[in-house]
Amino acid sequence: MKKASKTQKPEKFSKVVVIGTSAGGLFAIKKLISQLRNDFPLPILVVHHVSPDATGNVFLDELNALNTVKCQHAKSGNNLKSGHLYMAPSDHHLMIGEDLKILVTKGAQENRYRPAIDPLFRSAAVRFGTGVIGILLTGYLDDGTAGMKAIKSCGGTCIVQDPDEADYPAMPKNALNNVKVDYCLPISEIGPLLYQLIQQKLRKSMPVPKDVTIEAKIAERVLSDLSSVNKLGDQVPFNCPGCGGVLWKVKKDSSSRFRCHTGHAYTEASLLAEQTKKIEETMWTALRMFEERKNLLTEMAQGKKGVGSRSAIERAKMSQVHIDRIRAILNTTNNEGEEEIPS
Repeated sequence: MKKASKTQKPEKFSKVVVIGTSAGGLFAIKKLISQLRNDFPLPILVVHHVSPDATGNVFLDELNALNTVKCQHAKSGNNLKSGHLYMAPSDHHLMIGEDLKILVTKGAQENRYRPAIDPLFRSAAVRFGTGVIGILLTGYLDDGTAGMKAIKSCGGTCIVQDPDEADYPAMPKNALNNVKVDYCLPISEIGPLLYQLIQQKLRKSMPVPKDVTIEAKIAERVLSDLSSVNKLGDQVPFNCPGCGGVLWKVKKDSSSRFRCHTGHAYTEASLLAEQTKKIEETMWTALRMFEERKNLLTEMAQGKKGVGSRSAIERAKMSQVHIDRIRAILNTTNNEGEEEIPS
């Protein structure tokens, strides 16, 4: 008779590596992972902003072809393993749960993204404290900055790619402007640094700030109510672009951040970009409706005589005035969702 196989006990870690990136991230992650050996002693969790319909399989194949760490999509409930890289699936947040297992959720978007970087960084800070090594690479806007603050407030180590070498420097630059990061380096130096940090003795643990814990629980869908968000800040006269609800401004943050009670979260820049997107969508709808109105009035003018015809023609001309104005606005509207954060 065959002996029953023993259940392999999950590995225990005191440290973890979390990485966040956006535009230009595919090349950056490959360059970083190529510096690691296949016996890398820690788990690595990665959030890369991708479209909801992307699978990411091709990218994982490219990473695995490097023959370093084993790269795979994260699956909720799985144990973390050393020498493994877990990539956030498209349209899902990736976090570390209370049981130190992988947590993948379909929670509300943060900073216009799902997956977003801040939920991963925040959950790692809560679970691993001083043992978190957070890395922020190339990307647009400022997702990851609030997460870096959470890591820093819990005693973890913050590493940012040198903006001068980043394909898209806004994300690392914004982190540098708002967080006292530990290292700002080109990617070629981050890999060797990781091996140095792994060898260092774990620093004394620090208490997790209450606001970090609350936001982590909201992202995990454990909390999503008015009382929890009220503890973070005060209501402001803006609506959430994601659900139309009320927004709260987070108090304990030097930069402006906003949350609604259903879980959507925005930095100032991402809120402005999302508002701009909504305005543009509304303008295109208005343009279509005015063009339809003009076309209907033109047909009415052709079927009438005298005063009725002249009235329809005048109204059609006025519709054309509105059409020209809307087109002018659309032609001059910048794509603020892809602007860099000012230095």
